[in-house]
Amino acid sequence: MNKPELIEKVALNAGVDKSVAERVLESFVHTVIASLQSNEEVTLTGFGTFSARVRKARMGVNPRNPSERIRIPTVVVPKFKAGKTLKDSLKKPQNTEAE
Repeated sequence: MNKPELIEKVALNAGVDKSVAERVLESFVHTVIASLQSNEEVTLTGFGTFSARVRKARMGVNPRNPSERIRIPTVVVPKFKAGKTLKDSLKKPQNTEAE
């Protein structure tokens, strides 16, 4: 599912116009990004937790010259940990007719 499809489904489920659903989704994304930049976690109970984690500097291999080692700098990366409700909903048996 891509962003326009998500907006369409949210609008349908919430009973609002697509433009309203799009503004809500954009606001959600901007709020999560701003919170992560402020080193805050965003927790949606049952769904999951968004957080920012520091990945330490390390040595790697230059893909163009595998014999050359390169230093990969420290970087902050986003992390998502799925909540219990989300995990449990994926454990339920799926319709396997498509396989």
